[in-house]
Amino acid sequence: MPKQPLAEVFGFPIGNLSANAERYRKYKLCPFNNKVPNCTKDKADNPLGVCSVLCDEGTAITCPVRFREEWLIAEDAAAFFFAGDTNWTSLTEIRVSDKHGKSAGNIDVVLVAYDAAGKVTDFGALEIQAVYISGNIRRPFDYYMEAPESRADMDWTKQTNYPRPDYLSSSRKRLAPQLLYKGSILKAWDKKIAVALDRGFFKTLPTLRETDKQSADVAWLIYDLTLDTTQNRYLLTRQTTVYTTFSESLDQITRPDVGDPEDFLKHLQEKLNEKLENGTPPDTQTMEVNF
Repeated sequence: MPKQPLAEVFGFPIGNLSANAERYRKYKLCPFNNKVPNCTKDKADNPLGVCSVLCDEGTAITCPVRFREEWLIAEDAAAFFFAGDTNWTSLTEIRVSDKHGKSAGNIDVVLVAYDAAGKVTDFGALEIQAVYISGNIRRPFDYYMEAPESRADMDWTKQTNYPRPDYLSSSRKRLAPQLLYKGSILKAWDKKIAVALDRGFFKTLPTLRETDKQSADVAWLIYDLTLDTTQNRYLLTRQTTVYTTFSESLDQITRPDVGDPEDFLKHLQEKLNEKLENGTPPDTQTMEVNF
C-alpha cells in the first residue's frame, strides 16, 4: 500500500509545487482537453480533481478525461480505423440508438473520416475506460488541498476507507455493459472499436485471444503513466495494442470464472444448519395438484 493514494491532482503530481501546478490547483483547471477549462468531475463548484491514484501496480487512471492528453488516444485509434492518408477528426459524446430509437448510451469519442468535400466516408468508436475507486478518495483530496505545500508527503495509511482501484467493478459495471450494448450495435454496423484503458486495468481482464490487425474489429489501446522527472509530470504513454475480434472478447469478458458447485453446496449446508440450530424451521410451500 502506498503511503498516500494521490498520484495527480488537477494534472500535476501532488509533490509538484511549481507556479504552474499551483495555478492549476488554485483555479481547478484541467490540462487534458476537458470540454471546459475547469475540472468538472463529481461537483461543478467543488470538483474532485484527482486524475490518477497510486496503487500497488503503480498508478491507476481514475478520470476518463485524463486519457485525452495530447489526444494520443485519438491518433492511436485512427491508426487502427483508417488508412494512413485519411483525413479524420474526432467528435465527443455522440449518442447511439437502437432500431427503435432507444438510446444505448454515448460513445466517448467518434473518429470520422471525410473526403475533400467534407462528407463523412467512415467512422470508428473510441471508448475510454477509467477505473472506479473503492474507499473514500474525497477525504485525502480535500485534506491535501487545504495545504498542498505541507501535505504532499502525508501518510494516509492509518485512515479508514483507504482508496484503492476497484478493477472488478470497473469491468462488470462499465466495460462489459459498454461492449454489450453500444459495441453490439457497432459490430452489427461492421464498424471498428478501440478501447483505451490503463495497464493495471487490462491485466485484470481475462486473457483475450489475439488476432492480427487486419482481422481485428477491436483494438485494446493500453497506456501507462510515466513520470518525467525533469518536468515532474506524469506523461500518458502507450504500452502496447492488443487486437481481438468483438465476439470472442465479449464472450471472455462477460463469462464468469465458474467455481466448484461443491463450494456452493457447502455454503448452503452451513446456512441451513444455522437456521435449524436457531430453531427456525425451513420455509416450505405445499403445492396442490388436482387430477
